[in-house]
Amino acid sequence: DNEFKLLCGSGEYCDNFTDLNLSHCFIGTSLYVRLLLYTRSNLDCGHELNHHHLSTQPLFNLTQPTAFVIHGYRPTGAPPIWIDHIVHLLAEQEDMNIIVVDWNRGAANLNYFTAVSYTREAAHNLTGFIMTMEEEGASLSSVHLIGVSLGAHLAGFVGANLKGKIGRITGLDPAGPMFTSATPEERLDPSDAMFVDVLHTDMNSFGLRGAHGHIDFYANGGADQPGCPKTIFAGKSYFVCDHQRSVFLFLCSLNRTCSLTGYPCSSYSDFLDGRCLQCETFKPASCPVLGYDVSQWRETLLQLGQTKVFFSTTLLIQISHFGFHLSRQLFQTQILLLFAPSKLLRLEQYTSTRLLAQFDEDLPNIQKISLRINTGNVIGPRYKIRLLRIRFTPLERPERPLMCRFDIIMEENMEVAFRPLPCDSRL
Repeated sequence: DNEFKLLCGSGEYCDNFTDLNLSHCFIGTSLYVRLLLYTRSNLDCGHELNHHHLSTQPLFNLTQPTAFVIHGYRPTGAPPIWIDHIVHLLAEQEDMNIIVVDWNRGAANLNYFTAVSYTREAAHNLTGFIMTMEEEGASLSSVHLIGVSLGAHLAGFVGANLKGKIGRITGLDPAGPMFTSATPEERLDPSDAMFVDVLHTDMNSFGLRGAHGHIDFYANGGADQPGCPKTIFAGKSYFVCDHQRSVFLFLCSLNRTCSLTGYPCSSYSDFLDGRCLQCETFKPASCPVLGYDVSQWRETLLQLGQTKVFFSTTLLIQISHFGFHLSRQLFQTQILLLFAPSKLLRLEQYTSTRLLAQFDEDLPNIQKISLRINTGNVIGPRYKIRLLRIRFTPLERPERPLMCRFDIIMEENMEVAFRPLPCDSRL
């Protein structure tokens, strides 16, 4: 097995993540847990830790925070493609110990139920290691477990073994199969750590439905993700794309290339209708952002209790004071405004409404908006509607000015085009 490599030019041996193949999975593997340490001084060269003699590990600084990265089920036996990325990105957040929990021998089985049965044993092993850390001076509150899929429940078992004294557990799309009817003691739950944050991306397949942390983020509703295949003809990607999206979104947040704000809401449909865009109850005075820094909202979240937040991975713009929906079709600088075909809105005198629009890319300089109110009428008189104000609020670009248009006369089923202007400048 390829578990070691020679670091060119230095003569130093590095410990690699266990690399298995399908033959191991067919035969079945027995659990063996390896702990690979990475720090800022050895980001590209893992060092396997002795489970019992930490004082002999010069790179392991027990006074610093420690993040454990715990993978999930490995049906092919291959190392996760994201391991190196998450190690490097975590090291950029702060100076810490990063320990990759390699339980590939155990997770690599064609029989998923066997891998599930090993999570308790692997958790017992990891619990013993963390207890040794504590005995040698480490603080449990400085320990952060990041578990992916089945690894999220494994992290929860470790936290439960340690009576919830672990500082933080992050669950990336906790596994659903065999956990859908589990009690809190049989899966990840908020009592497993001082702070538990969870990201959902595949609740209708390999992920777990419901809320299981102090804060649960639901990406695009927590189920089907944009860009993932919709049919089985796409092969392996059809099965893993939505589930893996949780890892890639977390990596994106660590890389600071995407700021994913979660809006507290009771349902995804309410979120899409623009009913859940208020963040005044949170301190700091903004809604929680997915990622490593979400712990800054911890005290507020602990006071609020379990909180569900929703976000979209497309650009969000709040559109208020008008009676139509914005489609997600992009025509360069032209935007087509339409009624949502599945939802009819009632337009009445002196009423206003608020809707949420989503775009696949940023539109910094909108030159023209084409607007049409579709009523479905093909015969009969054409009705006219007077829109007193349309306001566009860029939720994810608060530094940009609000854009408005005032006093537009519209005839049903007829297109009107206009250029939006800053709200403080009336025509």
